Amino acid sequence: QVQLVESGGGLVQAGGSLRLSCAASGRTFSRYTMGWFRQAPGKEREFVAAIRWSDGSTYYADSVKGRFTISRDYAKNTVYLQMNSLKPEDTAVYSCAAGRVVSYRDFDYDYWGQGTQVTVSS
Repeated sequence: QVQLVESGGGLVQAGGSLRLSCAASGRTFSRYTMGWFRQAPGKEREFVAAIRWSDGSTYYADSVKGRFTISRDYAKNTVYLQMNSLKPEDTAVYSCAAGRVVSYRDFDYDYWGQGTQVTVSS
């Protein structure tokens, strides 16, 4: 059974940092792309970042480029999202996902975690 479990969310002041983790289990993800998405209240879910597990290629939404960094730890089967210079508009539920293709579209991902809340105060 595939499981993606996020952790690391919380409340932080604007300008601060958080690191989210996504622990993956239940199958081999070496040929998958791992993505982070977020959804703010009243808004659609949006792409944040993705990493191709096989070669570490990374992809970012323009809104987070230069502030967020996605990475993976092969030994721990875990993907991270380091978020720096956080802004109030980054407030959302952040979810990790696994898919077989590199995509910015949520429906291209097969497996999802439960999400973790990130709140940035001004």
